[in-house]
Amino acid sequence: MSTELHYRSRTLPPGCSGTLVKVTPAEAGWDSITFAVRAVAPDDPWKGDTAGEELCLVLLQGACRVCWNGGHPHTLGPRADVFAAYPHALYLPPRTAFTVEATAPTEIAECRAPSDKAFPAKVITPQDCGFEIRGGGNATRQIVDILPPCFPADRLMICEVFTPGGNWSSYPPHKHDEDNPPVEADLDETYYFRIRRPEGYAFQRLYRRDGSFDQTFMVRDGDLLLIRDGYHPFVTAHGFDAYYLNVLAGSRRSMAAADDPDYAHLRHEWPAPDPRLPMVEKK
Repeated sequence: MSTELHYRSRTLPPGCSGTLVKVTPAEAGWDSITFAVRAVAPDDPWKGDTAGEELCLVLLQGACRVCWNGGHPHTLGPRADVFAAYPHALYLPPRTAFTVEATAPTEIAECRAPSDKAFPAKVITPQDCGFEIRGGGNATRQIVDILPPCFPADRLMICEVFTPGGNWSSYPPHKHDEDNPPVEADLDETYYFRIRRPEGYAFQRLYRRDGSFDQTFMVRDGDLLLIRDGYHPFVTAHGFDAYYLNVLAGSRRSMAAADDPDYAHLRHEWPAPDPRLPMVEKK
């Protein structure tokens, strides 16, 4: 089994297409999520197939047209960057051929999970996405659901999280590595990070309560972190707003998670929400 948890994006020359970061189930040591971020240049279409997986494409930047199974193209975007606007996305079922044609330099997240269920393809507009302000004080953050548990899909669940500079999120520390409904679901998860200013940084701690694993990762713009098990709180440096795209898949269609008992009481003691939120308005 691979022990790699932290991946960094590569940089491509301006105007080029290619994969910026990618992790497969074989590399991750699980059987659930494939995650990649692709740059798609105008006049260089990306053609793909979902094969035996369900797929959600999440527009991070740019604008594109997507068609599948020979149908009419649908527009995703524009989105100047993840901090400028709500997401546009597209859900596709297994055994679906698709083509992405960029109308501006585009970056798109490719989120996959194995599936044999044919839920309908669906274009997800900003108006379709959820909105929640969670936490309080310097643990306030904004949650934007793209594929919540109620979405008609098999395994994939996806959301974006916006955290103002200096704030904590994924807090109190929680885990979802045991199938214990309704308290907890066993879910694998990826965190893909963007920082509003490229020199910024943030920290994510991954740990088990028994002390068998405890490591803190410094993450920068474009980094990817895998959450196989354990608790995983996040904090971004003062002055640097952070974004992360969460992709989850596992034992059931639920985001139920268990708090670390040492910190669970904080959920009932939140001060007033941070007035800097929402960071991104739903339009």
